[in-house]
Amino acid sequence: MEPQGVPRGVDGAMQCVGAKSGGVRTGGGADERSGGEESESQPGPPPAAREIFGDRLSKAERYAALLKGPGLERGLIGPREASRVWERHILNCAVVAELVPSPCTLADIGSGAGLPGIVLAIALPGVSVTLVEPLLRRSVFLEECVVELGLKNAVVCRARAEELKGVLSADVVTARAVAPMRQLAVWAAGVVRPGGTILALKGDRAGGELREAKATLRKLGLQSPEIVTVGSGRVEPETLVVRIVAGQHGTRAVPVDPSRSG
Repeated sequence: MEPQGVPRGVDGAMQCVGAKSGGVRTGGGADERSGGEESESQPGPPPAAREIFGDRLSKAERYAALLKGPGLERGLIGPREASRVWERHILNCAVVAELVPSPCTLADIGSGAGLPGIVLAIALPGVSVTLVEPLLRRSVFLEECVVELGLKNAVVCRARAEELKGVLSADVVTARAVAPMRQLAVWAAGVVRPGGTILALKGDRAGGELREAKATLRKLGLQSPEIVTVGSGRVEPETLVVRIVAGQHGTRAVPVDPSRSG
């Protein structure tokens, strides 16, 4: 399923790149790093990973190697995160797949190192994923991941979410550790289709941020906000997600300044 509804070949920073042959590859390749010294020095995936990823576990393992290799070297994850990349990051994001219908289109805004966008593209091959990331260093890493993992259902769009308003219209919008809910709602409302769903991974801050964003959500026409727990029995701690539905009649009628909304 090819990602659709994103700009291609646009001058400037807004660029989208998919898993095309001949793309940039990291030195040595994920396949080469997944064995030998890597397998001896790093623990394998936890049992829950096989249950979640099934026959796509090898792609998840290769992605873990990219995070702990180039991702760590380029400062996309911290030094302390390498040893807990599975539990704290990959599985924490993977269980969100429970909330994503398939097939659908999904935009991951502020994708960073690919959490949760790359993880969901691996776990849900029927979902068309657009990884939205404005920073060059991060978007290059995402492009390398898409190519090395052979993720034909994913493209990287180097742009700010607000630049894609009216250009990208996704069934589901995801975000993790991007911005407070008041600001995130504004960005997400611009790229989610009417009737679509916003999924924000927020952890323990979910309740407070949702209360602070109440007025902003109302002005944007975003409905049915709730906190959903996913991953019970598979990840510890469980993943807390703020789930919001975009109004059927559009969400862009009232301009919102998140700095003045409560």
